[in-house]
Amino acid sequence: MAAQAGVLLRDLVEHAAKLFEEAGIDSAMVDAELLAGHVLEMTRGGIQSEIIRGAEITDAQADALTALYARRLNREPLQHITGKAYFRNLELEVGRGVFIPRPETEFVAQLAIDALRAVASEQPIAVDLGTGSGAIALAMATEVGNSKIYAVEKSDDAISFTRKNFANCAPENAVLIHGDLADAFGELDGTVSVVASNPPYIPLAAVPRDVEVRLHDPELALYGGEDGMQVMHQVSASAKRLLHAGGTLVVEHADSQSQQVSQLLLADGWRQVRAHKDLTGRDRAVTAIK
Repeated sequence: MAAQAGVLLRDLVEHAAKLFEEAGIDSAMVDAELLAGHVLEMTRGGIQSEIIRGAEITDAQADALTALYARRLNREPLQHITGKAYFRNLELEVGRGVFIPRPETEFVAQLAIDALRAVASEQPIAVDLGTGSGAIALAMATEVGNSKIYAVEKSDDAISFTRKNFANCAPENAVLIHGDLADAFGELDGTVSVVASNPPYIPLAAVPRDVEVRLHDPELALYGGEDGMQVMHQVSASAKRLLHAGGTLVVEHADSQSQQVSQLLLADGWRQVRAHKDLTGRDRAVTAIK
């Protein structure tokens, strides 16, 4: 994709969207407009307005945008190119080495937030096991202001992004540690009201459907052992010791794993195990009571 001097913004965006669509990128026009917005420091709506009025861009802007379009055409995730991911009311820093939070996980965060808001305590405590970018933990911290949130992340690569996001969102009620979810926060055992987790759950032999996931998401955040349940067992065990009686576990899973996760939790002695479908109607999470 060679940039040309004096090119109309519309031409460059539409050409990129056509190439993206031919390459199998589902959100072709959206990505083309968002990348244009990143270069021109505009919202997507601002880019659409500029296109309608026939705006031209400078040679330097065209070259910069063409370079980003080439990266996206090679299936680098949009969020890695812009360095940002949006999750509920949060803008998070992301990049290579940290799992990009998904829109469907916003539903899982809502389950955790609802459970936290229902706690009859002046300062309910919640824990996010394997927080990644910090998305679920920071959503709970910023949306339930009277809570105290603890989060743990194991990955050496991801933790730098997590720390930046905790610093940028600046919630005084959130604590982050670099460690293993299997033994984190022993000092909180028996005091926590809500445990949330989006653990790695892809079986080792499985191949992720999305090219971007296969090529760019960190393996530590994707694969959950031979059957995908290795880390899920650890989440169940850690949540069991952290939660007080009547506390709630909220755990995300693949859309084909609802029964498998429910049976795992029942076998571990959890009560009121309940499956939840996300806004697209797919099985997405299981909740349980200690």
